[in-house]
Amino acid sequence: MLNTYEIMETIRMLEEEKLDIRTVTMGISLSDCADSDGARAREKIYNKITKYAGNLVKTAEEIEVKYDIPIINKRISVTPISLVAAASNDSDYIEFAKTLDKAAKEVGVDFIGGFSVLVHKGMTEADKKLINSIPEALAQSERVCSSVNIGTTRAGLNMDAVAKMGEVVKKCAELTADNGGVAASKLVVFANAPEDNPFMAGAFHGVGEGECMINVGISGPGAVKAALTKVKGEPFDLVAETIKKTAFKITRMGQLVAKEASEKLGVTAGIVDLSLAPTPAVGDSVARILEEMGVEVAGAHGTTAALALLNDAVKKGGVMASSHVGGLSGAFIPVSEDAGMIEAVEKGALNLEKLEAMTAVCSVGLDMIAVPGKTTADTISAIIADEAAIGMVNHKTTAVRLIPVPGKDVGEEVVYGGLFGRAPIMKVSDYSSSDFIARGGRIPAPLQSLKN
Repeated sequence: MLNTYEIMETIRMLEEEKLDIRTVTMGISLSDCADSDGARAREKIYNKITKYAGNLVKTAEEIEVKYDIPIINKRISVTPISLVAAASNDSDYIEFAKTLDKAAKEVGVDFIGGFSVLVHKGMTEADKKLINSIPEALAQSERVCSSVNIGTTRAGLNMDAVAKMGEVVKKCAELTADNGGVAASKLVVFANAPEDNPFMAGAFHGVGEGECMINVGISGPGAVKAALTKVKGEPFDLVAETIKKTAFKITRMGQLVAKEASEKLGVTAGIVDLSLAPTPAVGDSVARILEEMGVEVAGAHGTTAALALLNDAVKKGGVMASSHVGGLSGAFIPVSEDAGMIEAVEKGALNLEKLEAMTAVCSVGLDMIAVPGKTTADTISAIIADEAAIGMVNHKTTAVRLIPVPGKDVGEEVVYGGLFGRAPIMKVSDYSSSDFIARGGRIPAPLQSLKN
């Protein structure tokens, strides 16, 4: 139970430190919607989503008013569409994406995730159809998000899928060239993708999940940064303890929202994802936390160690505050969505190589990074492979959300607005990886995968 002091302190965090619930995400199983007739399958999908999620936004808004807690996004995740659409005879799955988009608009959610496929060991014909449909599907929809899992610690990396995803990312950007390649921002390529992640663009409702679940993603970089100002110059032991205590309080709020939402909607409470998710707003930056620890600018030497401490302390504090912690849970380091990261890139302190090193110790991976539009599909695939290898070897989730912005080059920027913010175009290596990507096949699972 929260005591009076904790309640008052949480209220202060809400008012002064940009503390919020980043998302309430309803996961819905569509496994019973499969049908050999694609039109009937899509009708079932639409009816099921609107039935379960019809009151999701209203309920979240009621909780906001009751507890005076901002809930920034209301979202839905569904069973990977490649599994549901496989029973149909459709030649592509673009119409399935349009159905998801229509249902999302009907119930009023911000995004719907699950135009997804799991190909970490191989690809079925349905998997290939979905992957080939991604560019058109994301270009022709507004709220649909897509994810592809191309590797796991147990299976290794599917390099045929990696090669294909470089082409898909490139085409997504090209089809939305008039809007900064925005379709690519709604696509994430994973290794070790979690089945209960409430955050976009990677959310999907895994096959191990129940019929309908409520998963909550919290936030709070501003609250952590504010707490650290009180221990300036103190040893790292105290820094870690301060972050743990703050993460505990933030996560308790997420647990409260998850419990309340599940009870009101009559569905199972799933997990609380205690990731620190930044926004472009001033004072809501993970980079500023790292700088508060003593690095002059994010990206300077010491940044990776600072991020490792932050990620670990957040997990240790949060896990004690929730009955079920899941999703990604740690610290996000997107570029376009974090004002401090943007500034670090503009100052030249942060580059793609340093970000890759940081992903070895944070929650996810190379997130919301804009690169020159001329970047080749092979280079994008190689970046995906590097990031997936970090996840595979370290038993962690890693991901790539890369945007090759058409017509833009290093030194320019692309502006999306809202939570997507703006992104400076970052330099990629001028040297080719085409022969590496052309090999195909699978990179075997590492020795540490053999745990039985």
